Amino acid sequence: MTKILMVCLGNICRSPLAEGILRSKVEGKSVLVDSAGTGNYHVGDPPDRRSIEIAKKYGLDISNLRGRQFTATDFDTFDLIYIMDESNYTNVLRLARTEEDKAKVRFILDEVYPGQKFNVPDPYHSEMHAFESLFRMLDEACNLIASKL
Repeated sequence: MTKILMVCLGNICRSPLAEGILRSKVEGKSVLVDSAGTGNYHVGDPPDRRSIEIAKKYGLDISNLRGRQFTATDFDTFDLIYIMDESNYTNVLRLARTEEDKAKVRFILDEVYPGQKFNVPDPYHSEMHAFESLFRMLDEACNLIASKL
């Protein structure tokens, strides 16, 4: 079984949406998808209502997901760790214990733009249109991830 973790800052906007999108694309495959945040701001909270709304618009229900914080033990559990931006990358690598841990960490948009290390913009302080753009970005990346599994 392949285990994939999506990581953003608070685990309420980007990473739970990425989790829901990828889960929908790998149904029936031997793949586990989860999400976490590098910060502890929203541990136990559901996704942002706008992430829930945009997911629902595309037939996905992420309302049951709950925020949790990334820990070093996630390196033991997951095969691939997709981060959303440079800050997440730095924070996750700070907890890496080995080169093997570091090798698991990737920018999610590198699936679309290999080696570019593009950031997925954080829509938290934005309007609904930013969540629509977020969905499209993550959907494209998750299509490519799913096609490799």
